[in-house]
Amino acid sequence: MDSLFRLEPIDYLLIGHLTCDLTPDGKRLGGTVAYSALMAAALGMRVGIVTSWGNEFQLEPQLGPISIINTPTEFSTTFENHDTSNGRVQTIHKVAAPLDMHLIPESWFNAPIVHLAPVAQEVDPNLVRFFPNSMICVTPQGWLREWDQNGLVSRAEWPEASFVLERAAATVFSFEDMDRDEDRVAELVISSQVLAVTEGELGARAYWNGDVRRIRAPKVNEADTVGAGDIFATAFFIRFRQTKNPWEAARFATQLASLSVTRVGLDSIPTVEEIQSIMVEVL
Repeated sequence: MDSLFRLEPIDYLLIGHLTCDLTPDGKRLGGTVAYSALMAAALGMRVGIVTSWGNEFQLEPQLGPISIINTPTEFSTTFENHDTSNGRVQTIHKVAAPLDMHLIPESWFNAPIVHLAPVAQEVDPNLVRFFPNSMICVTPQGWLREWDQNGLVSRAEWPEASFVLERAAATVFSFEDMDRDEDRVAELVISSQVLAVTEGELGARAYWNGDVRRIRAPKVNEADTVGAGDIFATAFFIRFRQTKNPWEAARFATQLASLSVTRVGLDSIPTVEEIQSIMVEVL
């Protein structure tokens, strides 16, 4: 296990694979933990990542001072996306090592926010049991995927859903993750304490205490939507912990996610100045 940067106390713990994304312009660093880590840092959090990464390229220039615990692997989890007339077709070429509690430094078990962020079934669902002093947050996208022998990704059942959701303080997923199936969304709402569902350019909806509210997204010129859901989730989790108000958290997160799609790749992370401006608007 490699430790990159310094293992100082952290505020926001992310567990999931950094990914190597194959694009027409070449390889690009991706994965929920990459976008979420940079978003959390921009919001003033001290961030730590537990991952498995194959060192296809250097992380420090892009992830800066973020602390990383890495389980070495020959190849990082590698995705390739193709847009078609019937929607996005996704292929997974490689999958890195699984992640469980034994990889987490003892000092990180008390992080105020723990974000379980699987992208390829790599995060042990039992991790929701091991952070009694933390707010556990979940983006279950990677538990909702499976792939065939050619790597073609499709939607999967999630047998641990109730077990995880009942122990998570907040959960975020996209309507696309559910194959736009309202019945499936309704099933997960029952087990969730707080749940937000993102709907792309339409905005998001948040569920809490038997109520649901929709938040419209501002109209923007889209350049790249990759990572927008991760940016939304991180902003939502952090603002929800600060305010205890999921409606306000969803409004704040929707504004930041909408801003993010106007830029490409990891450059989509809103700046401190942009965040401050949005907070004034939302409040």
